[in-house]
Amino acid sequence: MNPLKHVAIIMDGNGRWGLKYKNSRNSGHKAGLNTVEKIIKETIKNKINFLTLFAFSTENWKRPKKEVNYLFNLLENFLINRIEDLHKQNIKLKILGSKKFSSKLNKLLNNAEKKTSKNTKLQINLALNYGSKSELINAFKKIKKNKNNINEKNLSKNLQTKNIPDPDLLIRTGNTKRLSNFLLWQLAYSEIFFEKKLWPSFNEKDYNKIITEYKNIKRNFGKI
Repeated sequence: MNPLKHVAIIMDGNGRWGLKYKNSRNSGHKAGLNTVEKIIKETIKNKINFLTLFAFSTENWKRPKKEVNYLFNLLENFLINRIEDLHKQNIKLKILGSKKFSSKLNKLLNNAEKKTSKNTKLQINLALNYGSKSELINAFKKIKKNKNNINEKNLSKNLQTKNIPDPDLLIRTGNTKRLSNFLLWQLAYSEIFFEKKLWPSFNEKDYNKIITEYKNIKRNFGKI
């Protein structure tokens, strides 16, 4: 069976779920948080060390301002009300992306990272204002500035995911089959599962089914 250290998830379909069942995109974002909680618990049960969640991309700023503000209010409330519980569960939180948010949210994110920095049971990487192309460009700039050779090792060392193993498995919910500028370098050899269900409808059974399928895949990495 394949070892599974790192799962990455593109949590797609919140807005569509909200419109379909509650006539409100924001209701879908709120419901999506419940799924996040379930998947965190299930990740711990499966003894997976890293979970990366794509929460907000650099392209998501194009959405209506009211929706963007609602998303960040949800995140603020989550950090205020849930970070202590995550800390008690020995969960580490790391932010991927550029922290170009309000001073209040930046402070909450920095405090959450600092508070949980030494935790070891599970590391949650939250991709916020994240875009893989920007990450790669910045990595090349760092290599050039330090006058280092351009090679795979140096590039990986200058990404925001340095010291984090590449995802073994990527799950994208919402019946959309694309990567959407997410971890383009890191996903080079990940197994990819596209799930039809919208994120708020995704559950523990769906997650475990994918994990079981992943563990039974023959992974060749270019070999026969």
